[in-house]
Amino acid sequence: MQISPLQKARAAYQPRLPKILAENGPFATARTGEPTQSVADQDAIKRLFPDTYGLPAIDFIPGEKRETAPIKAGVILSGGQAPGGHNVIAGLYDGLKKLNAENQLFGFLGGPSGLIEDKQILLTDEIIDSYRNTGGFDMICSGRTKLETEEQFEKVMATCKKHGITAIVIIGGDDSNTNACTLAQYLLSKNAGIQVIGCPKTIDGDLKNAWIEVSFGFDTATKVYSELVGNIMRDANSARKYWHFIKLMGRSASHIALECALQTHPQACIVSEEVAAKKLSLKQIVDQLTATVVDRAANSMNFGVVLIPEGLIEFIPEIQTLIAELNDLLAKHQAEFDALDLDGKVAFVEKNLSDAHKEVFKPLPAAIKAQLVGDRDPHGNVQVSKIETEKMLAEMIDTNIKALNAAGKKIKFSSQCHFFGYEGRCAAPSNFDANYCYSLGFTASALIAAGKTGYMASCRNISKPIDQWVAGGIPLTMMMNMEHRHGKDVPVIRKALVDLEGAPFKTLAENRDAWAKGVEFRYPGPIQYFGPTEVCDLPTETLSLEHK
Repeated sequence: MQISPLQKARAAYQPRLPKILAENGPFATARTGEPTQSVADQDAIKRLFPDTYGLPAIDFIPGEKRETAPIKAGVILSGGQAPGGHNVIAGLYDGLKKLNAENQLFGFLGGPSGLIEDKQILLTDEIIDSYRNTGGFDMICSGRTKLETEEQFEKVMATCKKHGITAIVIIGGDDSNTNACTLAQYLLSKNAGIQVIGCPKTIDGDLKNAWIEVSFGFDTATKVYSELVGNIMRDANSARKYWHFIKLMGRSASHIALECALQTHPQACIVSEEVAAKKLSLKQIVDQLTATVVDRAANSMNFGVVLIPEGLIEFIPEIQTLIAELNDLLAKHQAEFDALDLDGKVAFVEKNLSDAHKEVFKPLPAAIKAQLVGDRDPHGNVQVSKIETEKMLAEMIDTNIKALNAAGKKIKFSSQCHFFGYEGRCAAPSNFDANYCYSLGFTASALIAAGKTGYMASCRNISKPIDQWVAGGIPLTMMMNMEHRHGKDVPVIRKALVDLEGAPFKTLAENRDAWAKGVEFRYPGPIQYFGPTEVCDLPTETLSLEHK
């Protein structure tokens, strides 16, 4: 396979480590703090995780180099891709080799299923070196299999026993690390002698707390999206005739949309968490955006950019309850409903919905109605991620504008719709993510060397220069709470949504009126890998504001 000149240059980049790891390697000593507790539902979490609950948080201090027995470890990539995953593996590999040159690292293929089914490769210098500082998860690929049943845990133990593996590193998001927490508890209860360490991955930015200041991949993905948004802003300001509606990946949280807004200064950025807090209706959202279009048209500015978080539709109160009623209605009449064509399905829903939800459903654009009554997920629910919210808003604003024009106004409105998702999650990692991911992997090797299990690798103080980063580990149980899913209460790592009292959102709120009225576009440009530190090594606006 041919590689580009940029790939060659990035392959030569040597990620940096926090001072404690740069000077002590994986031989740094794990210093334990006070016992911890879960973020909520302490009694329930303690009961479910009796062997891992209450573990102390850890940071590393200087330690002496020592001889260690050979270790065999395994690593998996779990869930969706995020820039920097390969560097986590590289950092883990290098740390293990520094501990003992005889140490081995197995990469399990296709995520957790590879661990269950014993599909693996022995990672070598040649393999690792060919993937350093690259995007994607293609070294060993990922998967979304859940590790949650006793049968699966027994198969994991059998796989580890077969290869002599005594440590597993799970690189994933909140759900994947929930599984890591459950697996760690099970293995401890069986005295299996297998450590489990997690690493925080997701571009969505919703795996964060006081100890996990950001999940890896967020920095790179938001910089890629911000470049694209900036490019569209240049086009909008050049042509001066289009409104661009841009939906951004991020699942339920609005962290990506907010960061891109802070980077680029659009005319509007919807924050789902604010919509929920203010109980804004769909009509209110559309009317607010329509007012912005009208105000700008009065100043001959018939163009603009609107950023929309992927999960918005789930936060609009009447759409939320509409979807819940739809799920129940179609579950009760599944056979009858499945036999109908699309028009028949829409008519069936309009006939059988409650009066309140008929009023919500009927004005929706035809394409959105089709998506709401379309194929369900395995649990029988509407697949909200497939609903083209950006097109819905654009069409509903267009309807409002046509009504105003029919009443005598003369407003020009033409829309373009975009969805930025896969463009960012496998990008070559920024300098920040290259360093951060390598440090997380190296930290995981130090946690293994310290004999720890049930921990997530952590680097704190990461808005500062890297030599000031604090490497350590946070107990997985510390992030857990109980949530009602699929009809029962289950332990999960709590998702971090946008904090409406936090500095990032407040900065948006303070500036959005000015951005709405004028042309204050900011053009961040492409990720800078090479050049002055003040250009190439900037953290995200979100991280800077949170730790200002």
